Amino acid sequence: MWHTGKSRARWSVVASYNPGRQTPAETTRTPMVTDIPDDILKRFEHVSLQTCTAALSYLSRQTSNSPSDGDSAGSWNNCYMKNVQPLTRGKKIAGRARTLSFLPPRPDMLATLRRGENSPEFEAMESCGPGDVLVVDANRMSQLGILGNMKTRRLWARGGVGLVTDGSVRDVDKIRDEYGLGVFGAGRSAITGLPGSPWHEANVPISCDGVLVIPGDVVVADDDGVVIVPQQLAAQVIEWIEEHEKVEEFIAGLVDEEQCSPGRFYPPSEDLKRRYREQAASQKTD
Repeated sequence: MWHTGKSRARWSVVASYNPGRQTPAETTRTPMVTDIPDDILKRFEHVSLQTCTAALSYLSRQTSNSPSDGDSAGSWNNCYMKNVQPLTRGKKIAGRARTLSFLPPRPDMLATLRRGENSPEFEAMESCGPGDVLVVDANRMSQLGILGNMKTRRLWARGGVGLVTDGSVRDVDKIRDEYGLGVFGAGRSAITGLPGSPWHEANVPISCDGVLVIPGDVVVADDDGVVIVPQQLAAQVIEWIEEHEKVEEFIAGLVDEEQCSPGRFYPPSEDLKRRYREQAASQKTD
């Protein structure tokens, strides 16, 4: 059962490999980190992608152990999917990531992983609930339409808000008009997946268009593309964004008042931010 206004625990599938078996590996479910609360998620519905990337860039600069040799492992900047496009323009989504991985074609994997309603793609759909976004790693096989009307119907029925993939999507018009889902992908396609290209695993860490996505991360997407906010940073990011937007309003007022170039105040210094906070605090006490 899904609970509005509360956080939800997510689960990971941990497979045990047995080389002597030809059947799918047995799985056990282990509890993982709790998803971010709905109230924080709702706040992301009102922000732009530009401020999301700016916040992650700011946090990267503030990381005390961030490497100085250019190694990107210590940075949060690899969060924007550069090749994933909005396929339902005008639709903005902010939701929790549920993930699905995809393998290149090979017939032995097809026989192992296609298990009817117990196949990974259907497991991924059934794991989605209100406020969730299904993110699919299609290995950047952009010419293939990996999902269409029938499979996304379950995503819609379970309250999901969107689909993100580095592959292409079929039946986009129907998904947009009848289900109201936000769809973001490499493009539109009338071609189904290649024979022997199975779905691999649901709700595991994936790479979508070169961006790491972990189940429970925040997906923010609009006409400018898709940004992934790591769930452990979500509260910091949204707080930075909300203050940053207010600081920009404060700067706009100063520019209008003094009839000067924005460069006098922008980008905002720490001193100017303190000035804004002091003014905001005094207005609250008045």
